[in-house]
Amino acid sequence: MEFFSELEAILESQTPADKTARFQSFYARYKSKSVFFYHDSDPKVFTTPSFASFCLICDAKTMSKRTALSTTKGKAYLIHAIAHIEYSAIDLALDHAYRFRNMPPQFYADWLEVADDEIRHFQLCQALLEKNGYHYGSFDVHSFLFDVSQKSLDLVTRMAVVPRHLEASGLDANPQMIAKLSQHHDNFAQEAVRVLETILKEEVSHVKKGDFWFKWACQKAHIDPKDYFDIVEKILPGAKKKKPYVNITARKKAGFSCNEIKVLTDKEC
Repeated sequence: MEFFSELEAILESQTPADKTARFQSFYARYKSKSVFFYHDSDPKVFTTPSFASFCLICDAKTMSKRTALSTTKGKAYLIHAIAHIEYSAIDLALDHAYRFRNMPPQFYADWLEVADDEIRHFQLCQALLEKNGYHYGSFDVHSFLFDVSQKSLDLVTRMAVVPRHLEASGLDANPQMIAKLSQHHDNFAQEAVRVLETILKEEVSHVKKGDFWFKWACQKAHIDPKDYFDIVEKILPGAKKKKPYVNITARKKAGFSCNEIKVLTDKEC
């Protein structure tokens, strides 16, 4: 089994069940060293998200508005949004491993491990949705994360924008969602809190991997990693904007410096 061609097929899988099954089979063979690498092939630039066949994709500005978390539908909408982020994160991690050739073996090991985590996170969200009468595809979605991935096709930019900016932003957003859900004491809300706590705990290592490979890529390209925010701003204007809440503890564990954190918040690091 050739590493990059199989990842390409997994990335283009048209259903969550197919993507998961193909990845798990591939990952088992990868861990048993039963795959080989052909680094001279050229990676695709994908034009259509893998979820396009079963999700209604809308512009982020025109998506359905969330209803109150006191309702089942409101909680389902929130968990669906998280499920969509996690499903997109599967493809992002796989695309890291697929797109960048001739990297150290640990690079591929790291992002396949992340993809494995993201599949499990997605499945937790999917199971919770189905338990409450919904499924992935019940609500409309955006293609923001896919679009960003196709705009960040060099290693420095990809590592800066995806794991080190977008996933790190998830470390900030997750505790706020937990706090809101914790105000409700029904089973759906409490199970959702446990899912989010699991995701939060495990996502720190994902950002930390991104931090390592961002700095590694900067060294190789003779780029100062202190230019991080400027690199992100080229793809996502507003990256330096102050945030109402920053998960300082999680960001420090993931490799952010106090100077970087101070760009995002006035609080002491």
